[in-house]
Amino acid sequence: MARDALTREQIVRTAVELLDEDGLEGLNMRSLGKRPGAAATAVYWHVRNKDELVLAAADLAWQEIPLPAHDAAPGHWPPAALALDLHAMFVRHPWLVQAFGSYLFHGPGKARFDDHTLGLYEQAGFAPADADLLAAAVFTYVLGSALGAAATASLERRLGRDGEDPKERVAAALARAAETARGFPRLRARLEQPEAADYAGAPDRTLEAGLDALLSGLEARLAVD
Repeated sequence: MARDALTREQIVRTAVELLDEDGLEGLNMRSLGKRPGAAATAVYWHVRNKDELVLAAADLAWQEIPLPAHDAAPGHWPPAALALDLHAMFVRHPWLVQAFGSYLFHGPGKARFDDHTLGLYEQAGFAPADADLLAAAVFTYVLGSALGAAATASLERRLGRDGEDPKERVAAALARAAETARGFPRLRARLEQPEAADYAGAPDRTLEAGLDALLSGLEARLAVD
């Protein structure tokens, strides 16, 4: 594809696809250039380097998040819906969760999300300074909740590249972890429960339960204030 026929938007969307498939370690200009049918040198006309590309791809991912209205139905506080949609986006793009350790994300997509989030808390009655703190707390909880899925995706890719069977290797590691855990009373009791899937498995609706506790605490704080 000629340079003038290759747009920045095409490049960024293709980068998201490549990142979803191969993770941060699989993204480079050569592999990206092959996707749209362009040479890596043509990609450089639109993005300077990999770091710029990751930032642009991340900002495109942020734009996927729907923004709930301030006047949500009773029992469905808007920040809860927004937090669940944020978590769903992180699960779709696990590389983004890992990238938080080495990138400072910014751009119109993230700014759109951040601005709307602050608006939800301010509309609920929190002062701007408190809204900033509380929005950050919920964001941190959601990001941490998505870390397990991101780590699993990265591990399975790495094992696959090494020629190993990812599922067998993970199962073996979990078996060893469970054996160690049986030496500790509370962990042993948990593993002996019929519904316990494995040592590393979280109970169903863990995200929702934690989010409910966190947001209920914020609402209670608002009532006191």
